[in-house]
Amino acid sequence: MPACFPSLSAREILTLLPRTGRPRPFSSSFSAAAAAAVGTHLLTLLERCATLQQVKQVQAQMLLTGVISDGYAASRLVAVCLASPVEDIGYGRFVLGSLESPNAFSWNSAIRAHSDCCDVGEAVLLYKMMLMSSARPNNLTYPILLKVCAKTRSLLPGGQIFGHALQLGMDSDAFVSNSAIHMFGNCGISVAARQIFDTMCDRDLVSWNSMINGYLRSGRPAEALELVREMETEVEPDEVTMMGAVLCCAMLGDLDLARKYHSFITEKDLHRTVPLSNALMDMYVKCGSLEDAERLFLCAEGRRTVVTWTTMMAGYLKLGSSELARNLFEEMPTRDIVSWNVMIGGYVQLGRAKDALSLFHEMQRLRVDPDEITMVNVLSACAQLGAHGVGVWADRFMGKHNFRLNVALGTALVDMYAKCGNIDKARSVFSEMPERNALTWTAMISGLAIHGLGQDAISHFSKMTAGGLTPDGVTFLGLLSACSHAGLVDDGRHYFDQMRRKYNLLPGLKHYSCMVDLLGRAGLLDEAEDLIESMPMSPDAVLWASLFFACRFHGNVAMGERAASQLLNLDAKDGATYVLLASMYVEASLWSEADKVRALMKRRGLEKTPGCSSIEVNGVVHEFTARDQTHPLWGEIYACSRQLFGHIKHVC
Repeated sequence: MPACFPSLSAREILTLLPRTGRPRPFSSSFSAAAAAAVGTHLLTLLERCATLQQVKQVQAQMLLTGVISDGYAASRLVAVCLASPVEDIGYGRFVLGSLESPNAFSWNSAIRAHSDCCDVGEAVLLYKMMLMSSARPNNLTYPILLKVCAKTRSLLPGGQIFGHALQLGMDSDAFVSNSAIHMFGNCGISVAARQIFDTMCDRDLVSWNSMINGYLRSGRPAEALELVREMETEVEPDEVTMMGAVLCCAMLGDLDLARKYHSFITEKDLHRTVPLSNALMDMYVKCGSLEDAERLFLCAEGRRTVVTWTTMMAGYLKLGSSELARNLFEEMPTRDIVSWNVMIGGYVQLGRAKDALSLFHEMQRLRVDPDEITMVNVLSACAQLGAHGVGVWADRFMGKHNFRLNVALGTALVDMYAKCGNIDKARSVFSEMPERNALTWTAMISGLAIHGLGQDAISHFSKMTAGGLTPDGVTFLGLLSACSHAGLVDDGRHYFDQMRRKYNLLPGLKHYSCMVDLLGRAGLLDEAEDLIESMPMSPDAVLWASLFFACRFHGNVAMGERAASQLLNLDAKDGATYVLLASMYVEASLWSEADKVRALMKRRGLEKTPGCSSIEVNGVVHEFTARDQTHPLWGEIYACSRQLFGHIKHVC
């Protein structure tokens, strides 16, 4: 029997083991062989376990036979508990804690399990426990820890862990150094990553790719491409390198550079993976070459993924071709939530809010669950349309489906309620938000501006800056608009000056337009005209219109004529300018001048652009233009309006 025992099956060996009590003693003639065989077969069974219950049964036998005292066997038990398909981290931790002296492999297995779950806190805690045990970290421990710090962008623990690795002299290990480069790069600290990279004695392909991607994540595409050029003298770039280069070209928007790297990929016959092909399409879209992107899309027939379709669709939307994007959307064999969000968000960006809401309703009809990005787009569409009813429904929908009020959703809600006229609800949402960023404060300031609450807007701006947040150009646009609507001339001047002096922000056309509107409303027309003349850029139609309206309101015909002349220089066929100029002459009793303008308008065959209005009824937004007869109920609408006007005249 001793000679044939090692060839017994695992099931047969287990029959030799008692279910309870102490292990059955083997005779001295074959006890060593039996112990080895039992250990081998138990480990074989352990590796085959698919459930926690099976693991526990094998573990019981390991305890009874004493196999658990073997360091390798114990470490495999921990690893199996923590890895797929069993993957029970809680029980794995329990087993780890029950071992008398877990080795480095066991600790690494537990740390890796938490790393895979992005639980940096528990991973670091296990590392600290490991330091207090008899085991010592090795060159696998630190890459695992640095990986989770990279994924979660946990710079502080990541830096401390790398410091420990340096103290143990592991900086010479390429695996550790590459992981540190990746961690610092992912956290946006490309300077530290480059310092490690430069001190490495033996840089491999992973080192170069990690550093290139570190620059990319830090928003430094030019430095990343410079490194791509440098690496060719040491190592041959691969598909990962080219993926980084392609993303850099997309960030830079440099079409010539994009074509250069595309040619390099073709010449080197690098494997054109689907992600790389998709990245090339996206690169051409962002570089403004829709033709090149379309060519790649056509070449990808037969291996297109959802990402391929969505990338091409996003390209059409970026360049304003919403119809082509929608056609592509309808042709997609399968769609994911990203596809829906890109199409809905594209409509919102192009000012087609009604189409965005219509597509959202289609999404609901097909029972596709919206996510946070979907709802942000829906709320933005409601804000554009002033569709308060739909916005309230969206708010309740998010509450019903347990959407967390994060910064993005909260900001969108504040913006929607403010633009739909419910400033009190906007304030309420703003105050309930657990976290706010600069965009949230800007939305609130702009909302208060719309409602003429200038002092409140200034108060919010002060709180924002006191909290350490830095305003941008959009923030100042809302602030200056608030000053304009509230007639706060001195405050407007102050913040316009602060924008440049304190925050180093150059005012744009919209900021100058707000200032001209502010000064014009206050009757400071000469100062407004002087400001226009001192601008570093050419005034646009909106700016001249602001001055013209102010001149008309305050009866300054001469300056109004100058402003109107500038408007006509920009667009001689704009009928509205002629009508407004004639009205200004009439208000100043300059009848002959008004007649000349009307005659000129008639000779040129110009008409005033029809006015447009909209109204929300039962969650549906209806739009109308003057003398419009396209609405299916236009007859009833006009009859009702005549009845209302008659009633108003009778009452007045």
